[in-house]
Amino acid sequence: MAVVLKKNAESVLKALGLTTLQAVNLFFTQVSLNKGIPFDIHIPNAETAKAIEDGLAGRGLQPAASVDDLLSRLEA
Repeated sequence: MAVVLKKNAESVLKALGLTTLQAVNLFFTQVSLNKGIPFDIHIPNAETAKAIEDGLAGRGLQPAASVDDLLSRLEA
């Protein structure tokens, strides 16, 4: 999973015009300026943690044929 995560992150960074090294330097600069992590980090509550666990395990997922199909289900 770490390899996939790295490749996905590198793809986003490339689209932003950043190398991995530049992104790490940017992150470190923001940590230094903010005197902490430059974004909110929260421990999920029990309901959210269970939903994450279920999703990662493939439980309770409802596949959609298309984005339109998914949106119509969400609006129903």
